[in-house]
Amino acid sequence: MTTNYENINHIKTLSKKQFDALYELNQLINSEVIKDSLIEQALDLVINVINAERGLFTKYDSEKKDFSIISARNVEQENIKVLSNFSSNMLQEVIDKKEPVLYHDLQSDPHASQYDSVQLQNIKSVIGVPIIQNENVWGVILADSQKDRKEFTEENLSFLKFFSNLFSSALERVDFVERIQDENLILLNQLQANEQLPDMIGNSDAMRKVAKLFHKVAQSDATVLIYGESGTGKDLAAKAIHKLSKRKDYPYLAQFCGSIPDSLLESELFGYKKGAFTGANSDKKGLLEVANKGTFFFDEIADISSPLQAKLLRVLENKEIIRLGDTSVKQIDVRIVVATNKSLEKLVENGEFREDLFYRLNVFPIKLPPLRERREDIPLLVNHFVNELSNNELKIDSNAMKLMQQYQWPGNIRQLRNVIQRAVILCNSNRIEAEHIIIENGKNGDGFSGTLKDYEMQILKKRLEEFDGNRTAAAKSLGVSVRWVQNKIKEMEDDKKILTDKRN
Repeated sequence: MTTNYENINHIKTLSKKQFDALYELNQLINSEVIKDSLIEQALDLVINVINAERGLFTKYDSEKKDFSIISARNVEQENIKVLSNFSSNMLQEVIDKKEPVLYHDLQSDPHASQYDSVQLQNIKSVIGVPIIQNENVWGVILADSQKDRKEFTEENLSFLKFFSNLFSSALERVDFVERIQDENLILLNQLQANEQLPDMIGNSDAMRKVAKLFHKVAQSDATVLIYGESGTGKDLAAKAIHKLSKRKDYPYLAQFCGSIPDSLLESELFGYKKGAFTGANSDKKGLLEVANKGTFFFDEIADISSPLQAKLLRVLENKEIIRLGDTSVKQIDVRIVVATNKSLEKLVENGEFREDLFYRLNVFPIKLPPLRERREDIPLLVNHFVNELSNNELKIDSNAMKLMQQYQWPGNIRQLRNVIQRAVILCNSNRIEAEHIIIENGKNGDGFSGTLKDYEMQILKKRLEEFDGNRTAAAKSLGVSVRWVQNKIKEMEDDKKILTDKRN
């Protein structure tokens, strides 16, 4: 066991350059820095102080008996991605001995020079120290040179020991801080995404079909494209897919993409390095990185810019991101769900949306039905909103319910909730009457004074406009046969012809 006296003697051997490096590491430890950045900067310090050509920080898995790169750098401060570029024998020797190793002239050593990895990589000098956490080897810091570096000395080994001790304590602190930061980001995102909408409610045929699709796609990692009109509950659909999936115990994060400046949206999604732009005073993880192993929901995906479309394509194709101001690539494992109320196909045709990205997103499309196509669910939704929004148990008058079931609901579930909230405020008794159902712009039909035939024609015209003249789709939305639609159109044409003949 090393005594305090021995520690003092080791400290006396350190040079000013080494002291400065330890001080700089201490500053890094006490700064708001992400672990990856801390390790990269620490490796650069090691390489500079001991005049190495390369540095490696690797984690050791004691169960699998193997190593994985946390970070590897060269003297030009470039990242090295392949672990086999270093000597696996030297790494294993540090693990086996559980203490530092130093070879300032490796090729002349009768034992170490026989290592295949040493010969293959033509390594001349190497120095390595274990990172100890809870009396176990967590990882190894290794520096080497392919030139004859006589500066790999005992003094540098003493420096690296101090460095290792500082670094070990730093990892525990940084891991803790990052966990807290990730949890805060997740909670904040969930609060921002909460629109106080109910869970997916409905027993209609349309909703049962959608529910089956949810259960099927949730068990896979396929990208899901949810499309439908505004207010149909696309965000709730995305949450439902996450809750039904194997990723349910990992983060669910969402980002609204409409009406947000491009630079702000990019920094939120991908994060940034310190100094990437004015105000970037520290490294920051992006939401995609925080959502690792979980699900990420892009709401109104059609509104993102072309540069962001290209970056999202990279996420989908390669499962990787690059923070703003950074050059290193980070691998992520995130399930992507997107939603839009626009036609991506038309945007592609108009050159406003990347075709390759569209095909990446359109792996499993799900259309949420508008409220007018699931009128059977209106009583369920009304009762849910009444219970949610009122302190008292209010009843719904049959005339009020009938009025709501007859309305078209262009704003869908969101509009229905607003109408119920208004009715709860206006109601002075324990019953919501028809007079309390105030719908925007008087669209509930009370002001219509024509005949039943006129009303039918008016509804049919609106529905044909909604479906771009598609008679089959219009008939399906109205719950009638295509023949009925054709007969009504013929009646309109005949009426128009009779009116023209009378004028002539």
